[in-house]
Amino acid sequence: MIGTVIKSTGSWYLVREHETGKLHRCRLRGKFKNQGLKVSNPLAVGDQVEFTVEEQTEGAGVIHHIEPRRNYIIRRSVHKAEHAHIVAANLDLAMLVVTLVSPATSFGFIDRFLVTAEAYSIPVKLIFNKIDLYDADLTEYQEQIRKMYKRTGYDSLRCSAETGEGIAEVDAELDGKVTLLSGHSGVGKSTLINALVPDLDLKTSEISGFSDKGVHTTTFAEMLEVRPGTYLIDTPGIKELGLVDIPPTQLAHFFPEMRALLNQCRYHNCRHLQEPGCAVREAVDAGKIALPRYDSYLSMMSGEDNRH
Repeated sequence: MIGTVIKSTGSWYLVREHETGKLHRCRLRGKFKNQGLKVSNPLAVGDQVEFTVEEQTEGAGVIHHIEPRRNYIIRRSVHKAEHAHIVAANLDLAMLVVTLVSPATSFGFIDRFLVTAEAYSIPVKLIFNKIDLYDADLTEYQEQIRKMYKRTGYDSLRCSAETGEGIAEVDAELDGKVTLLSGHSGVGKSTLINALVPDLDLKTSEISGFSDKGVHTTTFAEMLEVRPGTYLIDTPGIKELGLVDIPPTQLAHFFPEMRALLNQCRYHNCRHLQEPGCAVREAVDAGKIALPRYDSYLSMMSGEDNRH
């Protein structure tokens, strides 16, 4: 049978069968190679798999093949520094929930997420949550940030998960897609998901019934059905987001506003730091590339531990 992994607890996987929509608790057969990746999890939510159900195991399934991933979001593993963790796979859209207060999301964190998504050709929309907490100055500041990212090619939406303002617009973006919802701890992601997913308690309890302890936890990502054909992947709040497998010489390719200028630098191996005749630095000086974006680039290039 063919299905989609909708939850992983590390040792067991919950798979939704494509043909019937039935949920199966599955395990992996043997060892799986991770397409050359050093990752802590062989399977991720969103993976398409082939599995069989064994009658003698009371309906539990065995996964014996993983389809090649179309794309994925990846971050450094919390527990194994030398390994990475695949957050989710086969995405149509990623939404990054951003807050300017309680807590404030840093440009460095936003830009690391955008670079990671850009590296795997995943479209991103920024969701500015908690607008009910904005005063006039914060509203103006948020509009400046919106324009900065819009110039770079990233759209954004405003909402308040608490009051419901803007939720319909966010919901419309999900339609017919598999969407990853991500963000720092404390940005209101859980409240937003409650507003977007009807009967959430019923759906999470159904999924939780298949987990090892039978208790719903946000330790692992899980795919929720918003409506038929529309899915939202909930992820634990990300404390930090380190780049994985993007060499410094390639980093500028994943900043769209820099990528457009790369063939205009004097030196073909320009790193856009102090080199003479650098088209990127000239664009920064001319105000054509936003300074916060260039600062994020410098931070990533230097490998500073500025992942928050």
